[in-house]
Amino acid sequence: MGKMRIQIVGVSVFILGSVPNTVQFPLLFFIIFMVIYLLTVLGNLIILVIIVVEPHLYGLPMYFFLCNLSLLDNCLSSVIVPQILVSFIAPSHRTISFGSCVLQLYTFHFLVSIECFLYTIMAYYCYLAICHPLNYTTLMNRRISLGLVTGMWFTGSFHALACADITVNHAMIRINIALVGTGCFLLICISYSYIASAILESQKMEGRHWAFSTCSAHLTVVLLYYSPSIFIYMHAASSNAMYGMLAVF
Repeated sequence: MGKMRIQIVGVSVFILGSVPNTVQFPLLFFIIFMVIYLLTVLGNLIILVIIVVEPHLYGLPMYFFLCNLSLLDNCLSSVIVPQILVSFIAPSHRTISFGSCVLQLYTFHFLVSIECFLYTIMAYYCYLAICHPLNYTTLMNRRISLGLVTGMWFTGSFHALACADITVNHAMIRINIALVGTGCFLLICISYSYIASAILESQKMEGRHWAFSTCSAHLTVVLLYYSPSIFIYMHAASSNAMYGMLAVF
């Protein structure tokens, strides 16, 4: 244990490997990643500007949550994508200092945790809006939504831990997946089971269409967020480079 700590403390720079299956065409993948990154940033900025400049939208809980989601998405992409882009066009600069690596890992886990919590809060919002419409304004007003988002950011800052002992790291990964990832996913599933039941019991086609339009975008993003992660961690022991590529995207 002590020897491992001494070795890790002595490290000052890490050499980053290339993204799997991109070595033969670095310029092509640089363009692909750059286009995706720019579209992501631009799209989220447009959402942020529209919501902020329109007081009516910003005052509604769902748009307030979307504003936080857009901010999170831009920050999360900006944590790792610029480093990936540099590695494509400047292989000699595939290095990162120990301090920068620790900061990047902490920031990444911090933002991922918050986004996980935010998807759960948005699922709860959909549940209230569809299953308890009469009590919606009482159960999900501006004060409550602000408190939920504040608690989300506060909890995420403590949840993202960093340590030198690899044994502790492995244990923390399992705890993160079991408690945070799986727990939030189960809460989302429970919310949508009630939502699905309410939609099936509704006799009005307009009500069903409104419920579907309210939840479809959120449910799609949740599936895109969780599905690759579940697939990757189920094959964590595999050395197949395709899993690494899927993790990156």
